[in-house]
Amino acid sequence: MVLIGALAVLFAGAGFLFYQWRAGDRPPDPVATGQMVMAARLMGLEDRLQSFEQWRGRVLVINFWATWCAPCREEIPVFIKFQDQYQARGVQFVGIAIDQKERVAPYAKDIGINYPVLVGGIEAMDFARQVGNRAGVLPFTLVIDRGGRVVTSVAGVLKPEKLENMLQPLL
Repeated sequence: MVLIGALAVLFAGAGFLFYQWRAGDRPPDPVATGQMVMAARLMGLEDRLQSFEQWRGRVLVINFWATWCAPCREEIPVFIKFQDQYQARGVQFVGIAIDQKERVAPYAKDIGINYPVLVGGIEAMDFARQVGNRAGVLPFTLVIDRGGRVVTSVAGVLKPEKLENMLQPLL
């Protein structure tokens, strides 16, 4: 009986902590998050700082990934295809590699990435957390509308059908 009571208290406490954690885990403000993204600058593969501000007015699909991440490698060919398909309609994909340039550059060339790739270490992962990736998972993708507002974020692989459905209303 004591064991049952102790288990009940344990589960009740765990449930309360989970509830508090979820209540404090509200999504970031889409406008403020978009402003944070637009103000950010990360190093490109050509050793130049790149600002997201250069893509203002476009629909941005920002993907956090790594060469060692199998799900990331799974979705990159879809992004390459969609960049070709939607670039003329104002869509810009940008990859943020949580990796080392020495690994990223040859991988990007070999697979034929046709969109800008920026590189960052742990600071890029911190940036991903600030813009909504609270779980710290890869891949993580943000979609930002032409006005600079975060429309959605996706943790995990972004399937082509879902990406298509996200982009269509923003074109």
